[in-house]
Amino acid sequence: MSPHTIAALVGARRRDALVAQLSYTSSDTATVIAPFTGQPLHELPLSSIRDVQDAAASARHAQQAWKTAGFAHRRRVLLRAHDLLLERREELLDLLQTESGKTRGQAFEEIFQAASVTRYYALSAQRVLATRRRRAGIPLLMTTRVSYSPKQLIGVITPWNYPIALGTMDIVPALAAGSAVIQKIDNQGALSMLATREAYLDAGVPAEVWPIVAGPGNKVGNAVVDSCDYVCFTGSTPTGTRVGERAAGRLIGASLELGGKNPLIVLGDADPDTAAADAIYACFSSMGQLCVSIERIYVHTSIADAFTREFVKRVESLTQTAALDNTGDVGSLTSAAQLERVQGHVTDAVTKGATVLAGGTTRPDIGPYFFAPTVLTNVTEDMQCYANETFGPVVAIATVASDTEAIARANDTEFGLNASIFSGSVAHARRLADRLDAGSVNINEGYRGSFSSVDAPMGGMKHSGLGRRNGPEGILRFAQSRTVSQSNGILQLPRTGAEFAAMAGLMVTLLSVLKVMRRR
Repeated sequence: MSPHTIAALVGARRRDALVAQLSYTSSDTATVIAPFTGQPLHELPLSSIRDVQDAAASARHAQQAWKTAGFAHRRRVLLRAHDLLLERREELLDLLQTESGKTRGQAFEEIFQAASVTRYYALSAQRVLATRRRRAGIPLLMTTRVSYSPKQLIGVITPWNYPIALGTMDIVPALAAGSAVIQKIDNQGALSMLATREAYLDAGVPAEVWPIVAGPGNKVGNAVVDSCDYVCFTGSTPTGTRVGERAAGRLIGASLELGGKNPLIVLGDADPDTAAADAIYACFSSMGQLCVSIERIYVHTSIADAFTREFVKRVESLTQTAALDNTGDVGSLTSAAQLERVQGHVTDAVTKGATVLAGGTTRPDIGPYFFAPTVLTNVTEDMQCYANETFGPVVAIATVASDTEAIARANDTEFGLNASIFSGSVAHARRLADRLDAGSVNINEGYRGSFSSVDAPMGGMKHSGLGRRNGPEGILRFAQSRTVSQSNGILQLPRTGAEFAAMAGLMVTLLSVLKVMRRR
């Protein structure tokens, strides 16, 4: 695709209109590259630390009216935003492809996810955050209720790989709760996120309630953490660890979705052809630039040859293009840095004895950052791609002799974000799923089952993160609970030594009765 075509697709006036939403900027700019061509796409204005502080102050002021507007108002606004996302999906798909290099179908996953999470929290926020009675310490004598109030300002630091999906999965529940949000976007996903925010603003979200800033993480990102009451971060484990430490230093909470080295287990009772067809998408969607993408496959020896043969055949038949339509199966890596990382992992593995069954090469005939989907075997512990996240279109296949070996090898990692089991028996797979150290486990699917289940919590174990997004857990992180208990005046609780002496026996009897009645 030529630079002229890119410019026509995302015209200068439209780009200018989107970046104009960045009200808090300095004179500094960054050049954003179009992955399909390697050519400049636009200049993005950057923010200063003072810009972040000003945006945070304005958002805190605007949050009070947003909170007071109530759940019903916010529900109407978010449901309208849901509709606008769907109405504007073609432009959003164009922007996502242009900025990320992914295929149109894989870009559509983001729109689907954003609409789903928006509808979910619009309709569930009031129920989840409703005031409820809890069991009092002394039944009948006391009554206890728990209520929730939104934290005032949520900081959201979003990545370049899934800007719309991962952005809305944190921002929408915060807005639904009545919080304001200050978001630091990644430069590479700026246009996609700004166009998404525009839909919410047109639906009725006040611009001041959701300011966006841009700039380097060690400056602007740190300023966001320093300005908010809770922070959400999606990115690498080293950076996320620093974000969590900075948040802890301020005694604020954090949810961190970090790296993964996600395994897929193909059991001996699986159909090898079906498993191979389904596993390909799990490995190469968005060119593997997805936190829950599969990078390790463990297949039972009884079907290993058949599975591997079919898997490689299908990988070699994938259509890799820069097309802005649904003719492509896989697209491009997003940046020169990503290409360098992927190529480095493959070269290191081959140098140390790994075998390339498919791919392993760049595709400059298509574009500057294209790399062929790659299948490796004989990957050993001394190779970079063995334990480290590649975050690209590279998967290693190994054989296992038993379920026990498969689970042990799948769990042999510092990460625990996503895992997958392919089996002819769902009951068999469920039993093994309980033994996997992963926040999400998908059966006969790579990642989309858990990723799309917005009513269920999503997050990682071990070094893959902290906290959960989605489900009731995803909105409760943005609320502060308040417990209110009252005396019902039926009986005065003891206050003096003499009163305790008189009532202690009665209170012990009460405890025994509650136990017999199985009352909590």
